[in-house]
Amino acid sequence: MKQTVEPNLTSRTSGSVLHAAAGYDWLVWCFTFGRERLFRDKMLSLARLEPGESVLDVGCGTGTLAIAAKRQVGPTGAVHGIDASPAMIVRATRKADKAGLDVFFKNTLAEALPFPDEHFDAVLSTLMLHHLPRNARQPWAREIRRVLKPRGRVLAVDFARTPYARQGVIGHFHRHGHVDLADIITVLSQAGLRSVESGPVGIKDLQFVLAAPSCCPR
Repeated sequence: MKQTVEPNLTSRTSGSVLHAAAGYDWLVWCFTFGRERLFRDKMLSLARLEPGESVLDVGCGTGTLAIAAKRQVGPTGAVHGIDASPAMIVRATRKADKAGLDVFFKNTLAEALPFPDEHFDAVLSTLMLHHLPRNARQPWAREIRRVLKPRGRVLAVDFARTPYARQGVIGHFHRHGHVDLADIITVLSQAGLRSVESGPVGIKDLQFVLAAPSCCPR
């Protein structure tokens, strides 16, 4: 697998960066009550991935979703994952190597994607937007719009606001924050991405927005 790590990168982002890669996998397992595969399958279903497509996972963490996406797009497809944490990229690369899949991981920022214009059929951004402060969300959306093909789409998934504080492992995730569904739709719209579908994911209190470039109806 190809891997690029820049140890000093995290000092250049205004968002929060998770570095505990091994612990993160455990938290995801607990959050999904051991049904992580169901969670991944639901994300890929919402993204409408097809064989042969090129996919970018923004904030890929330890690479679990990117690896699953590679299995779905197959040998003729291409999957890249980016994350601001070097530890996440190292672990993601090891997991892809173990799976025998060609997934390309890079340590870089969501606000400055190192890819050419109109490069990807699909961009995934799951459970990472709440880590970005409001002033970084517009660059995030603009960069996604820039690297999307004219008929591409982006899937953004994050926590909804909860009416009460949660305890335990699920509460740990929510202490990182949430993003209102309307705010996700607005920031994508301001970047030239119109909402095609949105609503609850059907897993916990996650919500999603599937959006496409405004100029190209799907």
